[in-house]
Amino acid sequence: MATQRLYLDHAATTPLHPAACAAMAQALERWANPSSPHAEGRAARAALEDARVRIGRALGFDGAIIFTSGATEAIEIVLRRAKAGGRFISAVEHDAVRRAAPEAGLLAVDGDGLVGPLPDATRGALVAVQAVNNESGVIQPLGRIGAEVRAGGGLLLADCAQSGAKLALPDADFIALSAHKLGGPPGIGALLVRDLATLAPSGGQEQGYRGGTENLPAALGFAAAIEAGFDWIARAADLRARLDAAITAAGGIVVAAERERLPTIASYRMPGVAATTQLIRFDMAGIAVSAGSACSSGSLKPSHVLAAMGWNEASAREVVRISFGRDTSEADIDRVAAEWRTIATAARARAA
Repeated sequence: MATQRLYLDHAATTPLHPAACAAMAQALERWANPSSPHAEGRAARAALEDARVRIGRALGFDGAIIFTSGATEAIEIVLRRAKAGGRFISAVEHDAVRRAAPEAGLLAVDGDGLVGPLPDATRGALVAVQAVNNESGVIQPLGRIGAEVRAGGGLLLADCAQSGAKLALPDADFIALSAHKLGGPPGIGALLVRDLATLAPSGGQEQGYRGGTENLPAALGFAAAIEAGFDWIARAADLRARLDAAITAAGGIVVAAERERLPTIASYRMPGVAATTQLIRFDMAGIAVSAGSACSSGSLKPSHVLAAMGWNEASAREVVRISFGRDTSEADIDRVAAEWRTIATAARARAA
């Protein structure tokens, strides 16, 4: 009998929650354009606004919520249209941020990937910092960063694609979310805005801040996924601690092991074995992991996140990311740890 596949790449995307699937199926049976003035359109509009309210309530957010196609679009909207001076981003931001603001100033990080005190140049600027790094899982001190940004008269954009609904929202001016990281459908996200006056409108739908017909079925799936909750996060912390210990005992290195990390994400270095080789070996064993962000892991370029943290290129090319979901079990952790030992032992034997 073939070995059942084990999916441990939930930071790239996680399976659709059954509640989200059911909500979308129901919505597709009564689909109409929410901008149409007839009865069907008005009913669709009411359902869309209800989804918006439900998402805000589940997140404990009382500002404006703009539906987007995902976190990438939400980030681009802010970086291009926020009413602030310059643009500054941390050196470990997601590639989506780097692409949207190629001329932005870079904020250095320490060896664990944490942003330090902000320089005076950020005064009056838009500062973009991830709540949780998508490769290492490291949690940024957004409380302190936000206070510094506000003291300087600037605005803070927090990329919460990985942490949204799993951790409390940060006190930021703008928050980017992506449904498919949270058990919702792909192709929808949200931009949470504390004060719409800080963002230049563009016309069209979504209160004039984003054009295009709203995706009602996806919005309802998004709301259902967030309302389903993440009470399994505490269990994920135990699972990651179990994997951290097993990989360390096998000679592996845990990235940012001493820092506070989101329980669902961890990166590990297997000395002497390229990440590409590890991915192939794990995949052959029926285990899906990744080499960092799904947006860049296929490029074979070394991780800019690890480089910013001071890793040399050779070591960075030996790191893989393993990320957990709501159904990950202890047996899954033991299986990936056993395969890790097999790959590492074979590599040491070849090198001997």
